Amino acid sequence: MAYKGQPVPSTVHHSYRAKVSDGKSVRVTVPEKTEINAQQFYLFGGFFGAAMESVTTGPGETGEVILNIEQAEFETDQIVTTDAFAAGDTVYWNGSKLTTKAESGGESPTPYRVVGRVTAPKDSKNVIWFLLGPQV
Repeated sequence: MAYKGQPVPSTVHHSYRAKVSDGKSVRVTVPEKTEINAQQFYLFGGFFGAAMESVTTGPGETGEVILNIEQAEFETDQIVTTDAFAAGDTVYWNGSKLTTKAESGGESPTPYRVVGRVTAPKDSKNVIWFLLGPQV
C-alpha cells in the first residue's frame, strides 16, 4: 500500500471483484404454473436444494425462489417410501422425490441426478437424514 514518503515508488490498483456470497443459497427462476412449498426439495436451473419460501406462479407468469444448496445434513420425508434408504446409500432425485434407484425403469431408462448420501436410515415415519452433495 502506498503512503506519503514511501522510499520506493508504487502504484495502487483497486480491485472490485469481491465475494458475492458464501454460496450456501442461490436465487432461481420458478416456471409458470408451478407451486413451491417452503422446506421441500426442488431442482431448478441446474441447482438442487430446499426452497426457503413458498411460491405459486400462474399461467404466463414466472417467479423466483431461494434454494438452500449448502453442503449440509438435511432431514426429509420427501422420499420414495418403498426404497430402503440404509445409511451410506446414494440418494438420487427422480424429479419429485428422493430415491435410492439410479434410474427410471422401462425400455430406455433415464438416469436420475445424484444429490447426496443417506446419513441416518429411514425410520418408522419414513424420514431420512442425508448429506447434500456439492453442486457440480
